Amino acid sequence: MDLKDIQNLIKFVAKSGASEVKLETDDVKITIRTGSDTETTYVQHMPMQGQMPMQQAMQPAPVAPVATEVATPVEDENSKYITVKSPIIGTFYRKPSPDKPLFVEVGQTIAEGDVLCIIEAMKLFNEIESEVSGKIVKILVDDSSPVEFDQPLFLVDPS
Repeated sequence: MDLKDIQNLIKFVAKSGASEVKLETDDVKITIRTGSDTETTYVQHMPMQGQMPMQQAMQPAPVAPVATEVATPVEDENSKYITVKSPIIGTFYRKPSPDKPLFVEVGQTIAEGDVLCIIEAMKLFNEIESEVSGKIVKILVDDSSPVEFDQPLFLVDPS
């Protein structure tokens, strides 16, 4: 893994919203932590047949803080609804596994803290919880679809 691959990995992790990612190969161990105003990456080369371990710390790169979940009003005819948006880039799933029931359906009443969906990013499955109570009005994303950061996922009627 060269420096350019590591830099691309740092950028991807920063955009994904993950707070920590660890990657280990035969000769490299990388830990990337985000969530503050800076991002710290440590690269450690693992010893190979009698070699001494060599540690190298990369310079911290500034990164914008990542929100965990954003619920904002929609501007058009759905202005009375709250939009639940994706906190990370990944793949959207409506149920925990193929043989399990859906987390939520249109018309279902939800409470604060209820799991709405899962977003998979880099083989990590992140449960997305509701920050509002209300009723699911519309599901804006198809199951197993890729989603972007801040993409609307659900419309919730808070009344």
